[in-house]
Amino acid sequence: MNYRSLVLALCATLWLAPAAHALDLGGMLKAGSQALQAATLSDADVKSLADQACEQSDSESKIAPAKDKYTKRMDKISKALGTEIDGRKVNYKVYLTPDVNAWAMANGCIRVYSGLMDLMNDDEVIGVIGHEMGHVALGHTKKAMQTAYAVSAARTAAGSTNNGTVTTLAGSELGEFTESLINAQFSQSQEKDADNFSFDLLTKKKLNRQGLVTAFQKLEQLSGGNHSMLSSHPASADRAKNIENRLAAEK
Repeated sequence: MNYRSLVLALCATLWLAPAAHALDLGGMLKAGSQALQAATLSDADVKSLADQACEQSDSESKIAPAKDKYTKRMDKISKALGTEIDGRKVNYKVYLTPDVNAWAMANGCIRVYSGLMDLMNDDEVIGVIGHEMGHVALGHTKKAMQTAYAVSAARTAAGSTNNGTVTTLAGSELGEFTESLINAQFSQSQEKDADNFSFDLLTKKKLNRQGLVTAFQKLEQLSGGNHSMLSSHPASADRAKNIENRLAAEK
């Protein structure tokens, strides 16, 4: 369903709602406009929303301080990977949590969890971050943001009553929006494209590409527990095989 169809369906649903709900037509129409705008968010809009979401996530997380061992490792890793993704300034931070995860947003905000750094060596962490950079460079994170924003707009419309309207992402709405970006699901083709982006990036920078293979193998071995990388990044064994095939093709 495209965004225009989404809004039309949303409006039809709201018009059929019982009159007792006293829907605020102004709030509903504004939310419908937001949903349409989601499909054509400008780069400035995307950056602004990503800035808000990243700030929201940081405020709810324990960030490794400058002299922490994880930050020192990340400083070393960031020097190897560089400070830009297609002209976007990269901002690296480590969250102190046993969860195994890493993610990036469209504004260049990259967050790596200490649980992942405990599991992997530097080459493997570099491969994973390169993958997350791929989602940014290839526009996957922007598309995920458009979807998340459209859903937020739909919720705004559904919640518009004469008791007041919610027309901006704030409070719990911003929290849900941020969570949806962090846990965004990408298609198999997007995952493979991001993996290949990481492989090409490591090749360009003359870094160890085997780390991509062993990183995926370690993720494949994980079972049970709260491992966000497994829930949002499927088929680790297949992805490792893809990189192995690319390495073999060069021999």
